[in-house]
Amino acid sequence: MTLLDIRRLRVTLPLDGTDRAVIHRVDLSVPAGAALGLVGESGSGKSLTARSVLRLLPPGARVDGDVLLDGASVPAMGPADLRALRSADVAMIHQDPRAHINPVRTVGDFLTEGLIARGTRAREATATVTGLLRDVGIPDAERRLRQRPPELSGGLLQRVMIAAALAGGPRLLLADEPTTALDVTTQAEVMAIIDEARAARGLALLFITHDLALAAAVCDRIAVMYAGSIVEELPADRLHKSARHPYTRALLASRPAPGADAHELRAIPGRPLSAYEAGAGCAFAPRCPAARALCRTESPEPRPVGDGLAACHYPAEPADDLDA
Repeated sequence: MTLLDIRRLRVTLPLDGTDRAVIHRVDLSVPAGAALGLVGESGSGKSLTARSVLRLLPPGARVDGDVLLDGASVPAMGPADLRALRSADVAMIHQDPRAHINPVRTVGDFLTEGLIARGTRAREATATVTGLLRDVGIPDAERRLRQRPPELSGGLLQRVMIAAALAGGPRLLLADEPTTALDVTTQAEVMAIIDEARAARGLALLFITHDLALAAAVCDRIAVMYAGSIVEELPADRLHKSARHPYTRALLASRPAPGADAHELRAIPGRPLSAYEAGAGCAFAPRCPAARALCRTESPEPRPVGDGLAACHYPAEPADDLDA
């Protein structure tokens, strides 16, 4: 059963007196209990896609297409349904917990506020969040509830954010680069906590990241985004062998290979485009070594290619060597 279904999503914002597209086209489906990784360079529209699910877009945003949660249209929801969506059905884990937790309130206040607002007694709410802190690997949970955010490390605060997301019993987690500000060891621990919580509670997950390897390790499918559009989607276990879009293949080829002989890392030529800069044709065409005349004039539609979908006029063959 599909829990989250994003259909031809397009978002425009007023910029310098002109409406500019910040998301051109996003089509995504996340079944109940499944995990989808959304990867791409900064400015590609990953976070705005996630925020569209909760209708947390900047003022003046215009949304075309649809975002469906369990068949219900999020853009069409009234205030009461939208509050229910945000408080119970969908939870978001942000990349910078210090920017999303009030520094002058205690951790306990932050975690119990939502539960108490929904009618849970204060003592029961405290017991619930204490158990959640233990579940996400925070020792001495009772003492941590009395502390304020500046007293906790970045890793502990991110665990608090995960506990806050789980407190409402959501069906869908939106994890927006939740490990960006953490060291490598803590990153692994935090992702293990998210993955364990997802499996234990049967949650769906939309995981936004720059790290292809990390997304492939924790997700069932991978969607690659560039300049406001999904350019490829395929099973995570087929990422390296079945990537067909030139951008996906360029990302894979630019990663260092453990155990390989030392050599200069390969960079993708040119610079990444923000979505509002994309013009006619394929947005990746200026950086694509395989681009032809059609690529510069006609935007490609997503279509079935091999094991997944690719928005490319001339998708590569899977047997091609990524290092060639």
